[in-house]
This record gives sequence, C-alpha cells and structure tokens, in this order.
Amino acid sequence: MTSSTRADWLVPTALVALALIPMAGGAIRLTDLAGGEVTAENARFFAAPAPVVLHIFSAVLYCLGGAFQFSAGFRRRKPATHRVLGRVLVPAGVLMGLTGLWMTLFYPYPEGDGDLLAAFRLVTGSGTVLALVLGFHAIRRRDVRRHRAWMVRAYALAQGAGTQALVTIAWVLLVGPATGMTRTLLLGLGWVINIAVAEWVVREPGRGRRTFYRARRAERTA
Repeated sequence: MTSSTRADWLVPTALVALALIPMAGGAIRLTDLAGGEVTAENARFFAAPAPVVLHIFSAVLYCLGGAFQFSAGFRRRKPATHRVLGRVLVPAGVLMGLTGLWMTLFYPYPEGDGDLLAAFRLVTGSGTVLALVLGFHAIRRRDVRRHRAWMVRAYALAQGAGTQALVTIAWVLLVGPATGMTRTLLLGLGWVINIAVAEWVVREPGRGRRTFYRARRAERTA
C-alpha cells in the first residue's frame, strides 16, 4: 500500500472509529429491548420500540457506509459503487433523521434532558434531512460541488453522537461529572464542532488541487 493510498483511507478509518461508541450504545439498547427489564429509564422505548430500532439500524448503516464515501480514491476508482452506495445511504440517512425527530417529539424526556436539548435535536435532525435532500437534488442536476457540500454537512450532523461522546469523556476526565445544563451544552458543542469541521472541509481552499495532485502521484506509483 502506497503512502497516498494509506492517506486516502485515513479519513474513512477515523470516521468509522468515531461511530464506534454510539454503535456500542445502540447495541446495548437493542439487547435491552430484546430481553431486558422495563425500568423508568427505558419504559418509553418498550412502549414504542419501532422508532428507536429503526433509528439505530439506519444510523449504523449511514455512518459506517458514509465513511467510505469520503475516500477520494474509492470515488475515483469505483464511481458506480459510489453511486449505488449513495442510493442506499440517502434513504438510510433520511430515516435516521426522521426517527430521531419522532423520538424527540413523542418520547417523554428522560431524566436530565430538557427543552434546550430537545431544540438542539430538532434543529440538527431537521438539518440532516434537509442537507440530504438538497445533496440528492444537487446531484440530480449534476452539480457535484453542491452535492458534495451538502453530503458533508449531513454526515457531520449525523456523526454528532460520536463527537459528543469524546467531548463528554474529556470533560469528565478533566473537570468532573457532566449533568444538567453542563451535559446539554457539551452535547451541543459536539454538533458545533462537527459543523465547523464540515464547513472547513467544504470551503478549505486548494483542497481540490491537492487531491488532484495526490491522485496523479498515486497513479504514477501504482
């Protein structure tokens, strides 16, 4: 494997790693629903399990599959696979966003949550769905630049749980327990970080030129 190829897979690998903590949480939730006891903390999921189950499966599919769409080499070498994967991931991402909105609107608040966190979730869930729709609409018009920009934004919002886990773990280790408003603001910070990174990726000047030169070097050394 050349250095260019390794660099090409660095971002997808990091994104898959970022999704592991929320995936573990989702697996625990599904195991709980399959045979666990009903408690005050999980009663809302037992009362209406379909939205949370669909949300977990669609989020895992979207976050894992979406990571590979960030490999420029993959898109260049496998354009047909990139398109087929996109046709699977866009519906998965929309389903993830809509089920997240449903859970925010209709599940009772768990202990520690409040209106501000619900507002964060409504904004980011709606933003994810809107970005996916705009990205899909852009590629239907063969506007690759806007398609890429909206897909990057949608994926950044969808990966909020991974960044939130890292931010919260860092706070707990360095400062102390994260509860109440502190927890709400840390979760909001996770989304803000992801949005900032997405905008940097979309707007960073010279990226397209460097990607082109890396691709040329990879072709010469292959």
